[in-house]
Amino acid sequence: MRIMGRPRALVAVVAGALLLAGCGSGPSQVGSAVIVGDRSVSLDQVQSMIDQAVREQPYAQKLAGEHKLDLLGREIVRQTVLHELTLRAAKQENLVADQAKVAGLAAQLTPAPVTDTKQGDQVAVTQIVSKLRDRNEVASDVLLEQELARKVLPKLSVGADYVGISATGDNDRAARTRAFGLAKEFADDPAKVQGVVQQAQQEGQQAQQTGAPGPGGYSAGQAAELFGAAQYPGLAQTALFGSEKNSVVVFQAQKPQSADWFVFVIRARGTDKAVPADQEAQKPTDAQLTAIGTRLLQPYLGQSGLRVNPRYGVWDLVGMNLVPNSDATQGVVLPIRGAATAQQ
Repeated sequence: MRIMGRPRALVAVVAGALLLAGCGSGPSQVGSAVIVGDRSVSLDQVQSMIDQAVREQPYAQKLAGEHKLDLLGREIVRQTVLHELTLRAAKQENLVADQAKVAGLAAQLTPAPVTDTKQGDQVAVTQIVSKLRDRNEVASDVLLEQELARKVLPKLSVGADYVGISATGDNDRAARTRAFGLAKEFADDPAKVQGVVQQAQQEGQQAQQTGAPGPGGYSAGQAAELFGAAQYPGLAQTALFGSEKNSVVVFQAQKPQSADWFVFVIRARGTDKAVPADQEAQKPTDAQLTAIGTRLLQPYLGQSGLRVNPRYGVWDLVGMNLVPNSDATQGVVLPIRGAATAQQ
């Protein structure tokens, strides 16, 4: 959830657009890499695209030499899922991409080889797979996601209780484990939330005064907080705004500001009226709109019957991404036991 020069602007937008997630087990159809909605993509189709990438892209050849072609396979599956969910959302919301804008964006997606920009393999892999797809399809997906965000953002709100858990850095596994464990406790017994929030509030205030976390390791806490997506475009890109009422959501704070983990208990989710706020709505950038649009595809995952072949990894609902295993997920979304929650 993250540009220099006009051509790079589209690259950044597309990179943001191509992040997605879901939950699933192995497909029932033998030989399928992924099944989403009515579409099934075979293992052979994915392999064919990988082979094409290796023939045409020097960076893909580099990945082959490093035994990292699994990155391409996951990215192909991820972009397939994103495209299908975008079509599903566009149909339900009656969204149509402006064809002149589609042509303009598509014209920027040149077949030139992807270069090593030192931003990491994932950025390069995202660009490589985009170049394997139809340019108009890629551009249309971006514009539809932006339109989805523009339509939903002004009236999207979430009411939640939350606690922050202090982390020493990005890779503080103990803080992650504690956040996941607390989420499970809240999901199993939501009556525990109030007491923990009160303790977290006290320790959060103490931490502000002393600069050190309290004995419980909490950094913040709040009950019945109402978040308007229009006031928080950065937060609107997270699973807090993609998950349903009566869910517990865990994710790490946006870095580099903080590495703390947050556990949210979603009490309400509204999409039909603007939220009274003590600050003005922020005007999101195109890249933010695309990322928010991607996040707003999350509720469509349950409808899609998504199934990913385990050879490509697991679907990370919080990261909106396909990752190698459950240890690589960016968080978790759990339904509160006994509460009516929309299927994810």
